[in-house]
Amino acid sequence: MTSLDAGPAGRTDADGALFDGAVFDAVLFDMDGTLVDSTRSVQRSWLEWAGEYGVPLDRLTGWHGVPAKQIIATVVDDPARHADALARIEALEIEDAAGGILVLPGAVEALAALPAGRAAVVTSCTRLLAHARIAAAGLVAPGVVVTASDVTHGKPDPEPFVLGARRLGADPVRCLVVEDAPAGLVAGRAAGAATLAVVTTHPAGELDADVVVPTLVDVRFVTGPGGVRVVAAG
Repeated sequence: MTSLDAGPAGRTDADGALFDGAVFDAVLFDMDGTLVDSTRSVQRSWLEWAGEYGVPLDRLTGWHGVPAKQIIATVVDDPARHADALARIEALEIEDAAGGILVLPGAVEALAALPAGRAAVVTSCTRLLAHARIAAAGLVAPGVVVTASDVTHGKPDPEPFVLGARRLGADPVRCLVVEDAPAGLVAGRAAGAATLAVVTTHPAGELDADVVVPTLVDVRFVTGPGGVRVVAAG
């Protein structure tokens, strides 16, 4: 793992190139905690949901980055209630999205730096929730958005990132995954991608990534004929 806070170890040439100057075919961004801040909305929604379904709050810790379907399958004991419970949390989160989804620092610039075919959003949200949060934040998302509705196995399984790369016509091994959560980083590594972590929801010590930065403000994505390079900002 390389941290920009650790000094020049992450820089390999005069312009501050990271990842040993590697050129990536595409960049696959997580959404919540990476591009947008939905923390308060998530907390409000799951708090209400837990009260309705009698789920102790301590059973809802440590799930950031994991699809709601997988959380519910673990914390709701009666399988007959899973479909209803999933529909309910989706409805609560969509309703709450308008109340405060914020774009995180550097997210707009990062997406704007990447042309069509070089970027995707890969999120653990359902399709409806993902688009509700993107709209609420006023974020201009790339043409490829992979959601929990598109896959059988969500993060930490690699399937979402493999699908995101495939939809861009890229090999995941030649992609960069940008994440804020341990589960997403596990998924990115399992897909064979390089990993960049932002310290927005978890401390750096919990993020097992090739490079760790405070936020997306601290890096620039530079696109050339061969693909995308990542350089330290400033």
